[in-house]
Amino acid sequence: KVVASRQGGFRKAMGCGREMDSACPTELRFAINIGFLLALLCLWPDWCMCQAPSVESVHELYEQKQYAEIIRLVPASASNPAELDLYRGLAFAQLQRFSEAKAALEDGERKNPSEERFPVELAGVAYRTHDLAEAQRNLGRALHLDPHDSYALNFLATIYLLRGNVPAALKYWNRIEAPRISQIKESPQPRINEVLLQRAITISPLSTLRLRDFETSDALIGALGIFPNRRWELRPEGSDNYNLVLHSFEEDGWGSNKWNAALSILRGLPYETAYPAYHNMHGSAINFESIVRWDSQKRRVFASVSIPLHMSPKWRLEAYADGRDENWNLTNSFYGAGAPLTALKLRKLEFGAEIRRIENGRWGWQTGGTFSRRTFGKQGAAFGQAGTFFTSGNVLEWNVASDYHLLSIPDRRLTIDSSALGGVGRFFASGGSRRFGRSEGSLSFHWLPQSEGDDYEMNSRFRAGAIIGEVPFDKLYTLGVERDDNDLWLRGISATNDGRKGNSPMGRRYLLWNWDWEKVIYHDAFFELKAGPAIDAGDISDASGAFGSHEWLWDPGAQVSIRVLDTVNVIFSYGRDIRSGQNAFFGTTLP
Repeated sequence: KVVASRQGGFRKAMGCGREMDSACPTELRFAINIGFLLALLCLWPDWCMCQAPSVESVHELYEQKQYAEIIRLVPASASNPAELDLYRGLAFAQLQRFSEAKAALEDGERKNPSEERFPVELAGVAYRTHDLAEAQRNLGRALHLDPHDSYALNFLATIYLLRGNVPAALKYWNRIEAPRISQIKESPQPRINEVLLQRAITISPLSTLRLRDFETSDALIGALGIFPNRRWELRPEGSDNYNLVLHSFEEDGWGSNKWNAALSILRGLPYETAYPAYHNMHGSAINFESIVRWDSQKRRVFASVSIPLHMSPKWRLEAYADGRDENWNLTNSFYGAGAPLTALKLRKLEFGAEIRRIENGRWGWQTGGTFSRRTFGKQGAAFGQAGTFFTSGNVLEWNVASDYHLLSIPDRRLTIDSSALGGVGRFFASGGSRRFGRSEGSLSFHWLPQSEGDDYEMNSRFRAGAIIGEVPFDKLYTLGVERDDNDLWLRGISATNDGRKGNSPMGRRYLLWNWDWEKVIYHDAFFELKAGPAIDAGDISDASGAFGSHEWLWDPGAQVSIRVLDTVNVIFSYGRDIRSGQNAFFGTTLP
């Protein structure tokens, strides 16, 4: 209608109305038609850019906060330059029309995918709509385009901080020499000696908090052995500074209260075991831990004391004593000649001490020695080379071990850790002494795929070990589920039969792989339930032929863990031994 009215007005102005068409000269009618077409093109913005505003003029309008005017002048169009889509999206965002802002910015990004401002501004829109995951993804794309964008780095670090991932926040903040720490606080105030705590926290106030210093401080706090559950918070203090706050549950004395103490000490009652422990004696991180087991088939008393050396959390000394009185049934694990070993009595007393050193947040080492004396009671006949496994005598051994974090990607919540152990020893028996050596290694993978919480937690671990030389049979490796005495779990094979140990494969060389994946089923302030599938696979052998699995073992199954009051973790597992077709149900408690 507008075009028609303008056409009529134009023709009348030229003196050529409908009734006079025949009188209009040919040249004049041609000029009128050309003018009409030009007017039509200028009135249709998709056909003619003569009416499109310049980027500079739109920028001025944006500086003047004329957001509605920008939206009026820059309608959605495939012919718009990407810069106009950017300002159109920013204008919508300022007017809190976020869905339209997102659409405009995405239009511009499709036109110019190499411009990092589009994912940055999309992250801003996602942040204002409380979609932190989307904001995090967009900022990651922006930094892929420009790794040195200080605004994007600061923005992404803030997102990780809001999601509770302090290491990831530090990873990106450190690239722009941030954040600056004003004070270091503890909540609640711990009872530990203040000097010892200050030496454990290697971070200096009024300085930039580095990720490596944060990791070292966390490792030293953990090495004290009294802060099993802790959380770090960066709390804003002013415009650019932060306070670093350590939130911790401190184990002090027998427990934080009588209920926690009773739950911790008596958690093993279903399998005739108690775990008396006293932590942080005199506020000096001196810890006492013990195991008392009155099971008639495998009695045990274990006690250890650990102390920091020279009031330094980097050094720790632990000394322990361990006494056992056990009945073994080796019918299913010993293949030597002679009658089955169904009633083997083992009595052992062992003393040991070791020193541990934390070098930094990535690695530490330890070294120590043990002395043990063992005697064997009534047993079935054992002949040939296998008989040396059941010789009474003394063992002196020295070990050196190291732990190292091979890989840590805090923004992916992925860690890969390694450990190695080497040792030498001598077995003193009535027939003389025999030397032996030991080496072990492990590679552990831990991943939390969600940006927050511990849902869908995945763990995988590969371990291998070998013993060279002759040792008593109780120092052989064992693959199977057992409480306190063995951590080389194959969840489809029980290490005991009718309460007696010796039911699972044993040997001097082993390979073991464990994998489990857990989903949070229920969670509240006092109780957490997780469940998921698990797979174990391994092989164990011995050069004598008297022990070993003789083939690979595959044990698929499932695991359920129940965390109670952040004090006790109850584990129930099921595994099926593919080799034998047998099922194994197992339950235990962990601190």
